[in-house]
This record gives sequence, C-alpha cells and structure tokens, in this order.
Amino acid sequence: MAETRTKPTQMQVADFIHAAPDTVRREDARTLLALMTRISDEEPVMWGPSIIGFGSYHYRYESGHEGDACRLGFSPRKAELVLYVLNGSPEQEAQLARLGRHRTGKACLYIRKLADVDMAALEEIIRGALASMDARYPR
Repeated sequence: MAETRTKPTQMQVADFIHAAPDTVRREDARTLLALMTRISDEEPVMWGPSIIGFGSYHYRYESGHEGDACRLGFSPRKAELVLYVLNGSPEQEAQLARLGRHRTGKACLYIRKLADVDMAALEEIIRGALASMDARYPR
C-alpha cells in the first residue's frame, strides 16, 4: 500500500508564506492564517511542501489504507488559493452560494483572491468544516 506523502514537516509557515508568488497571494495567505488559527485554536503546521494545516486527525478506510491529515488547511498556490474545507453538506452549499467568485473540487475550495469573496460566508464555511471534522473525528 502506498505511503501518504503529505505529512507534517519542520518547514516554517512564515517562510513558506514569504515565498508566495506575489504580494496579493502573501497578504491573502496571512489573512487566512489568522482566520484559521482563530477558528481552529491550533497552531499552523506545514503539511508536505505546500499545505498550511491546522490540527490533525487519523483516518482509516475500509480498504485498510490509513493515515493522518490536517483538520483544516490551505495553500497559496500561484494561480489561486486552495482551501481544504469542503464537506458537501447542504449548509455548506448555501454558504457557497453566498461566497462570491470561486470554484470547487471534491474537497477543495478555489479562490483567486480574498477580495472576490464575502469573508463572513468564508468564515461560516471554515467553521462548518471544522465542526464536521469534529463530529466525524472527535479530538
């Protein structure tokens, strides 16, 4: 079975953000860092080379594959911010409808810049994602 590649590292979060591709991406990363730290009450940790994560949980699939992952996370990528916060709940669908300009993947929320979104809706999405994680994987 393949080993999970995304694990906590010793890389400094501040150094990673400082290396983000442009000023807007760095400022947006700092804003998300403060928001997710406040909501999660967790210190940020680099997971792999490009994900800033908050907290952790252990998962195990029916297939036997298991590992650890961050409860919340984001990455300030070159093209857009990637937030690891989606859970597919009906409440989250309503929040996404109010969010503003974005796109989604299976578990990822993609935002070009925070100025394009409603920050109150984004905070609700992040809080809901953490509550969903806490329900599925109690601390």
